[in-house]
Amino acid sequence: MVTDELNDSYDVVVVGGGAAGLSGALMLARARRSVVVIDAGAPRNAPAEGVHGLLARDGISPAELQERGRSEVRGYGGHVVLGEVGDIARDGVGFVVDLVDGRTVRARRVLVATGLVDELPDVPGLRARWGRDVVHCPYCHGWEVRDQTIGVLATGPMSVHQTLLFRQWSADVTYFANGTRPTSDEAEQLAARGIGVVDGEVAALEIVDDRLVGVRLGDGTVVDRAVVAVASRMVVRAGFLATLGLRAVAHPSGHGDYLPADASGRTEVAGVWLAGNVTDVVAQVGAAAAAGAWAAAQINADLVAEETRWAVAAHRSPFSAESEARVSELVMGDRRHGQ
Repeated sequence: MVTDELNDSYDVVVVGGGAAGLSGALMLARARRSVVVIDAGAPRNAPAEGVHGLLARDGISPAELQERGRSEVRGYGGHVVLGEVGDIARDGVGFVVDLVDGRTVRARRVLVATGLVDELPDVPGLRARWGRDVVHCPYCHGWEVRDQTIGVLATGPMSVHQTLLFRQWSADVTYFANGTRPTSDEAEQLAARGIGVVDGEVAALEIVDDRLVGVRLGDGTVVDRAVVAVASRMVVRAGFLATLGLRAVAHPSGHGDYLPADASGRTEVAGVWLAGNVTDVVAQVGAAAAAGAWAAAQINADLVAEETRWAVAAHRSPFSAESEARVSELVMGDRRHGQ
């Protein structure tokens, strides 16, 4: 991707160039804020052929959606820069954002939308097929695998629920217990829906001509399946926030971790907001984009409130050094946006 030049400072630095980050940057750029998106170039949905359930863009490739978003952000004067953030530290009323390649940028506010990574069970073939015929979300992939032979690989307490959901898209669903044991109620539910249960350890996936054909058990038995569903362990990508005291905590679902924030995306660290999967692990693309836009609107309102305080202080004491500096900063900001 073509990247913009990184300036010394911005109103807002957005970390993460997926749906949440780009949507937030678009809202901020339209609000005439100077904004840059720092994009590490490794979106979670990269292996998928298409984004589904996104109104008016159903089936669009993740790469095309991202490129359209970048273009829209740039169309309003925002910057998109390829890079990875290594650390964020407080700098007076703002922040210093250090990239791993040595570049540094300052920001008055930070929006983190780095998403998460999916950790998969150590089963040969699983990672290589991820996003193709190994899937996780029925609402993302169910229509595409409808009426096929589906196997659900148990990984935790929510696996039976996942299996019952996939039953909506296919009458031929098999639950691979893989060392787990459904409760008596769960076993009854599976049986009532005609879902077979296979005990024993899953050893590997069977691949023929670049196509999933079955699940091989530890005893060598192969159960024919065209699709495997598995719940990943979801791990946020935000270790760089540790300097600010923001650390991931276990998610209530038991499927990984997340960073807590309020409904607006605001964290306990003043000036830092979150949006997308980094704080909402189940958000699909549409929800992540909406969260990014909403957080951006709150950030702009926060900046407006700060600038108004500065203006009031300058109005009351127009010759104070501090007021003069604040007004100068505001004037430079207005000039930057052509006002």
